Amino acid sequence: MIVVTGAAGFIGSCLVGKLNEAGYTNIVVVDDFSKTEKAANLDGKMLLAKVGRKDFIKWLQTFGEEVEFIFHIGARTDTTEFDKSVFDELNVSYSQAVWDACIQFNIPLVYASSAATYGLGEFGYKDDHSIVSKLKPLNPYGDSKNDFDKWVLDQKQTPPFWAGLKFFNVYGPNEYHKGRMASVIFHAFNQIGETGAMKLFRSHNPEYLDGCQLRDFVYVKDVVSVCLFLMEDQPESGLYNLGSGKARTFLDLAKNTFKNMNVTEAISLIDTPIDIRDKYQYFTEADMSKLVSQGYSKQFHTLEEGVEDYVSNYLLKEKYY
Repeated sequence: MIVVTGAAGFIGSCLVGKLNEAGYTNIVVVDDFSKTEKAANLDGKMLLAKVGRKDFIKWLQTFGEEVEFIFHIGARTDTTEFDKSVFDELNVSYSQAVWDACIQFNIPLVYASSAATYGLGEFGYKDDHSIVSKLKPLNPYGDSKNDFDKWVLDQKQTPPFWAGLKFFNVYGPNEYHKGRMASVIFHAFNQIGETGAMKLFRSHNPEYLDGCQLRDFVYVKDVVSVCLFLMEDQPESGLYNLGSGKARTFLDLAKNTFKNMNVTEAISLIDTPIDIRDKYQYFTEADMSKLVSQGYSKQFHTLEEGVEDYVSNYLLKEKYY
C-alpha cells in the first residue's frame, strides 16, 4: 500500500493522479473528508481505501506492516492564520507521529516542507542542512515547517529513506477549492475572466520595477513527477528544494495568462498592502542542484509551458487532473 495524506487537496490529489498514471492503484488516501469542496479532486481516481485524518495514526498501528511508502503531503497551509497552536498540532506534532510510525514499521517517507522556511532569503535558497537552524520564516506557517525540519535533522533514528520537500510557488489543476490561498495564476485567470483586466502589486523596492518582483513558480505536474522519482529511486535522504529553479516576474505570469485566455492585455498596478509590505518577498529561486545531483534529469516546465497547459487544458475547461 502507498499512503498519501492531504490526498483530497491540491498537490495530494495530483500526486494520486500521477501514481494512477504510473500504474499504482493500491493507494490509501488520508484527509479530512468532511470538507466536501475538495471531493471532486479525487473523483475517478483508483483507490484502495479512505482514512480520516484523525484516524490515521491509529490506523497505522493496525496496517503499518502493509504500507510500502508514505507521502505526507497534508498540512495546514494558511499563511494568514496566526494561531501558533493550530500549526503546532497539525504541522509539527502530527508529522512527528507519522515520522515515528515510519520508523516503527520501516516505511520510507516523503513529507511536505515549504520554501516559506527561507523567510526573506537572508541565507539564500539552497537546501543545505547547515542553514536550517538559522532560518527566519515570516509567519507561523513557515515557522511550523522549519520547526519540523529542525526536529527531523536532530533525530538519531530515521525511516529507511526520508525526504522533506521545500515546495516553492506551486500552481496547477485541482486548486479550485483553495480560495485566497490558491496560486496567483488561478486568481489571475478569475480576475481576467470577471473584469477583462488584472491588477499587480506595485514595487516598493527601488531595485525592482513595478510587476517585476520575482518568484519561483513550479508546475504541479513537475512536483508530482519528483515525488514519483523519490519513491521509486530513493536517493540520499534529506531536505530537497522543489521549484523550477528559475525565478520569473509577475508581469510574465500575467502576460502569459492573458495570452492563453485569448484576452487583450490590461494590466494595472495597486499598492502592496501596508500590513504585508515589510514582509513581502521580492525574489525567490530554488537552487535545484541537490536533486539533480541525485539523478533527477527530467526538464521542468517553463512558465510559458505550465501556464499554457493549466489555462488551456484545465481552467478553461473546468477540468481536474
